Amino acid sequence: MEHQKDYGTPASHSDQQVTLNIDGTDVTVPAGTSIMHAAMVAGVSVPKLCATDSLDPFGSCRLCLVEIEGRRGYPASCTTPVDNGLKVRTQSPKLADIRRGVMELYISDHPLDCLTCAANGDCELQDMAGAVGLREVRYGYEGENHLRAEKDTSNPYFTFDPSKCIVCSRCVRACEETQGTFALTIQGRGFESKVASGVNNFLESECVSCGACVQACPTATLMEKSVIQHGQPEHSVTTTCAYCGVGCSFNAEMKGEELIRMVPNKDGGANHGHSCVKGRFAWGYATHKDRITKPMIRKSITDPWTEVSWDEAISYAASEIQRIQVKYGKESVGAITSSRCTNEEVYVVQKLVRAVFGSNNVDTCARVCHSPTGYGLKQTLGESAGTQTFDSVMKSDVIMVIGANPTDGHPVFGSQMKRRLREGAKLIVADPRAIDLVSSPHVKADYHLKLRPGTNVALISAMAHVVVTEGLVDEEFVKARCEWDSFVMWRDFVAKPENSPEALESELGIQAADLRAAARLFATGGNAAIYYGLGVTEHSQGSTMVMGIANLAMATGNIGREGVGVNPLRGQNNVQGSCDMGSMPHEFTGYRHVSDDATRALFESAWGRPLSADPGLRIPNMLDQAIEGSFKALYCNGEDIAQSDPDTQHVTHALESMECVIVQDLFLNETAMYAHVFLPGASFLEKTGTFTNAERRISPVRRVMTPKNGYEDWEITAKLSTALGYPMHYKHASDILDEIAALTPTFAGVSFKKLDELGSVQWPCTDEFPNGTPTMHIDEFVRGKGKFFITQYVPTTEKVNAKYPLILTTGRILSQYNVGAQTRRTDNVAWHPEDMVEIHPHDAEDRGISEGDWVGIASRAGETVLRAKITERVQPGVIYTTFHHPESGANVITTDNSDWATNCPEFKVTAVQVTRVSQLSDWQRSYRQFSEEQIAFAQNTAKEARIE
Repeated sequence: MEHQKDYGTPASHSDQQVTLNIDGTDVTVPAGTSIMHAAMVAGVSVPKLCATDSLDPFGSCRLCLVEIEGRRGYPASCTTPVDNGLKVRTQSPKLADIRRGVMELYISDHPLDCLTCAANGDCELQDMAGAVGLREVRYGYEGENHLRAEKDTSNPYFTFDPSKCIVCSRCVRACEETQGTFALTIQGRGFESKVASGVNNFLESECVSCGACVQACPTATLMEKSVIQHGQPEHSVTTTCAYCGVGCSFNAEMKGEELIRMVPNKDGGANHGHSCVKGRFAWGYATHKDRITKPMIRKSITDPWTEVSWDEAISYAASEIQRIQVKYGKESVGAITSSRCTNEEVYVVQKLVRAVFGSNNVDTCARVCHSPTGYGLKQTLGESAGTQTFDSVMKSDVIMVIGANPTDGHPVFGSQMKRRLREGAKLIVADPRAIDLVSSPHVKADYHLKLRPGTNVALISAMAHVVVTEGLVDEEFVKARCEWDSFVMWRDFVAKPENSPEALESELGIQAADLRAAARLFATGGNAAIYYGLGVTEHSQGSTMVMGIANLAMATGNIGREGVGVNPLRGQNNVQGSCDMGSMPHEFTGYRHVSDDATRALFESAWGRPLSADPGLRIPNMLDQAIEGSFKALYCNGEDIAQSDPDTQHVTHALESMECVIVQDLFLNETAMYAHVFLPGASFLEKTGTFTNAERRISPVRRVMTPKNGYEDWEITAKLSTALGYPMHYKHASDILDEIAALTPTFAGVSFKKLDELGSVQWPCTDEFPNGTPTMHIDEFVRGKGKFFITQYVPTTEKVNAKYPLILTTGRILSQYNVGAQTRRTDNVAWHPEDMVEIHPHDAEDRGISEGDWVGIASRAGETVLRAKITERVQPGVIYTTFHHPESGANVITTDNSDWATNCPEFKVTAVQVTRVSQLSDWQRSYRQFSEEQIAFAQNTAKEARIE
């Protein structure tokens, strides 16, 4: 199988060109290019082992030596830069002799088990032995060697076999340069030198299993267990990862219908050949035994399931929707789209709701994560999306991270950000908890603003106060680019004494001097960029805070070029796309309001149905109306509201109150346990379409295997639509994208053909910008002039008191993803087998809690029990947990408080009390019983179907 071309050393981006002669051929390359890279450009391969174009040149293997006319010796081509007029020879009898001698030494201390080695056919050492013409090894194995070194198999995904290590340092350099974890070192010197992980084995080390070391290794020293088990792949398909909003491009390397490994694509616009543990290794869920691949129906959630044909399932679902609409009215039915599905699949679901159900009752998981981003950025800048490309961070001088944890939630981008910080960019972290970026190898925050949960708006107002009152506003930018009247009103508001760092010091829990210094750094430190996450949006003032961030960026002129901007880090792989595709109840595709007559007429003409001008129900409205009795049926496509949404008991009560819940998913997730129809979905490996990541990058998703359920998700939705009397005449996902492009100005130039040509493209992609728009708002804002908004701080109504004296906040962890339905069904559970609650030592001591104790966490909404982890990462008065395991019940205790503008839940601020306990909560016990019963219903159904 062919691999991507490796130029040996990274490309140089100099504007100055240099011409030299290599083996009689003139080649022109940018200044700073290595001779090795230039040779590859000229079509000449120089033997190499320690060099690879994803890492800086190292010059240790001595295989890539060349001769340069007029220079003495044999310089390494990987570390020697080009120069005008150089005459280089890569082949000569002397060079051949040196290279054979070097290879002979490598092979003399290497197992000669090529025929049975997992890397056979994909081994650079083997290739180089052939390339240099090594035919015999004169040195025997009698002396000291490393052939009996013990293999480390502790990591669930790859092995480390030191007997095959040639100490080229590629793995160590990849861990440092690409990943930035610094988990590996070369220990010892000379013959004693070896790669070490600092502790006993890889699993216990600082290694985050990103796969960079495995990818860099030129031998079988670091090798995927899947390759050891199944052998070398024979073909590959390029697709896009279905985990977080970074949107990494991967080559799915296959053997027939079997996926052998996922290798990050060097040409991936978002990841440039890097990956994290999830995208690289945690794809086993797609073939997990828990997958349900046959449709099932039942009358009541207390009934066992009946496995049926696709036609019967679709017919039953359609008849139930029709029955309910006749009885309760067309508004009694709605749908939730998935941020894990493709743009095309999301589009057909919202089309089904609008054109077939006859309402705008459609919503998406962005309701509970980034809906305030959509609202706040639309108001201030005119577009509901981030302003930059990920690569922009490499031109930032000051980086402010607010309420985000890039190394855990968006790890490949987190690695890129760390690279820029190691180069000297300054870092401000605003977070109640000490995320890894606050202090990790070679990266330390200049300021950690450890604010109290719920005080974000006070923080941004205090920073703005410093900028305004200390004369740090970029008035030239504001006058040219923004609405001056709105700026004056905002300026006068933030300048008030009550918005000063001193006045807000006790509310924030941050010393005024630190806050002033951080604000000055942001305003005066050069290119300043803001990256934020759910710690900004999941608050009662989430939308206010997003507008506050945009205000600060505009006031300091940090928008409209590389290295700056307002950058929301979107959580799921296609949450940006699901919003772009019109999943919100008030918007068509491209964020155009349903009440706009011209937009509605456009869609009515294309779809041939009258469309409602009234915004539909948001998810919280659907749930409330279900309990009240007026919302009766839900089509839930790839979303798990019973685990991911706040106040779990409220959600499950609503689901129990509906007459027909249709769930389309891979597994019997928490929501599916309340369903009456289960339509098995397809994994990302089984479908074709597009995802849109956090930087507006539209990337191709390409089918690598046959869908185990028989259909891609859009085909299932189209079948349901046909059964409801509205055929959707798509033959392929590309037809859907063509329709999206025809109806959505920002997607006008997007097509499968363009994505095949360019690899990916960032919207807006139009006639004016046919190759997309990496940086938004360059000359003017999408709305014309940027608009400042007053951001009055309103403390949350969720208050601590004697009964609930602590604040609970939540977040994610690297190895798990969202509700964990995918990652819990992989070996990633080795790192995070359960959710725990982090408690500060003072709070633990006050309550007699020790490490590992079971603790009850009670809020105004409910109670759950988790094991305690005592740590100073959280501040006194704050506790923290993750929400990846359903039995943890993290959302049993979160309340129904939400953002004033968008209903985004206030996940990040819940008043609680923590006490030491000895048994699970009542909710957990009833959950366990219900869950076991529902799983048994599904398993028995499948068993009966097999017997028949």
